[in-house]
Amino acid sequence: MSAKTLTSIGPANRCARPEQSHPLTWRLRDDAQPVWLDEYQQKNGYAAARQALAEMAPEDIVQRVKESGLKGRGGAGFPTGVKWGLMPTDESLNIRYLLCNADEMEPNTWKDRLLMEQLPHLLIEGMLISARALKAYRGYIFLRGEYVDAADILNRAIAEAKAAGLLGQNILGSDFSFELFVHTGAGRYICGEETALINSLEGRRANPRAKPPFPAAVGVWGKPTCVNNVETLCNVPAIIGNGVDWYKSLARPGSEDHGSKLMGFSGKVKQPGLWELPFGISARELFEDYAGGMRDGYRLKCWQPGGAGTGFLLPEHLDAAMYAGGIAKVGTRMGTGLALAVDDSVGMVALLRNLEEFFARESCGWCTPCRDGLPWSVKLLRALERGEGQAGDLETLEQLCNFLGPGKTFCAHAPGAVEPLASALKYFRGEFEAGLARQSAPTGSDQLAPA
Repeated sequence: MSAKTLTSIGPANRCARPEQSHPLTWRLRDDAQPVWLDEYQQKNGYAAARQALAEMAPEDIVQRVKESGLKGRGGAGFPTGVKWGLMPTDESLNIRYLLCNADEMEPNTWKDRLLMEQLPHLLIEGMLISARALKAYRGYIFLRGEYVDAADILNRAIAEAKAAGLLGQNILGSDFSFELFVHTGAGRYICGEETALINSLEGRRANPRAKPPFPAAVGVWGKPTCVNNVETLCNVPAIIGNGVDWYKSLARPGSEDHGSKLMGFSGKVKQPGLWELPFGISARELFEDYAGGMRDGYRLKCWQPGGAGTGFLLPEHLDAAMYAGGIAKVGTRMGTGLALAVDDSVGMVALLRNLEEFFARESCGWCTPCRDGLPWSVKLLRALERGEGQAGDLETLEQLCNFLGPGKTFCAHAPGAVEPLASALKYFRGEFEAGLARQSAPTGSDQLAPA
């Protein structure tokens, strides 16, 4: 798996050096092998870390990241510098943690895997600079347990960095010390939520925590903690090394998000893949110029812009700009930025039943709407798929989408689970109606019981 870097970041940067136009991917090898320490340093690796430790105070690093407009790349899109600014400034709180959320379990998403398996030192350098900004003395990479190769590669890279004095005590002759560890998860999607991740890291059941208090105040083992996504942290070295104005120039004019983003397309497209592209590129350009459009014999029916928890969009929505506000204008979220093309051979009822089975299985069971509502949706979708749906089933599914929506559950798991369902009911209602038994009538309490 490799990322193509043949993109036009913007008119001002068409002839730019790759390190200036593709800060995340320009160091990738053609053979897709990991870039180890010697090669990484030959490609200007750790230069930003040296600059940050020698020339910048922690608050200066925070301010630069804040001014850059870097936002979280895990799907939520919260401003990174603002999040860092929530960490306490009280010097007496000398035990702080930086956690890297590498629990990449969103279906149809594999961008962080690319970075960890091929550019492990980019993540380590990003965490080192970030830890300096946050005054964190220890960091953990909370890694999806199935990413066995990534775990081996990261552990080797950490050992290389430590042997070179880039991790451990008094890094690069400074007064800053930082230890970094890989922690593999046990395979729960809910660990992508930062407080569930913290509970799991502590050895507890992976349930989300009530907020406030937020992790910046009371995080892992009760200490101030910051949780950032892999791709987010990998942006930090280039921002420190090249500055705010350069970073903002990467995005297309009109984009409210800055920088570049790993984006992709999968499904029955001619060239499924992953590319580093500027925020603001149109989904049509991503779909047609990079993914090559649909394979011969297939027609695009609908698409998801960024993972299984984003709503379905129609072919006419391909002109939307790929940034948070651009995708919001057509009714859903950008999510992880890795899109899925659904072809015309796929039935939407079966597709949604498969998705909701995943989300129902991955619910932590902490709150009633999610614990009972998602299995209920699965039961109704199974009946519709068999052609045994009852009168009122579609209305019940719509009610569930409302009851499990934003602000009505303990965390964002259920709202993400029902977003694709709500959009499918909106755009493909006829397929759901086709699953209703013609003689159907309400059946009382049996209809209300979850699976």
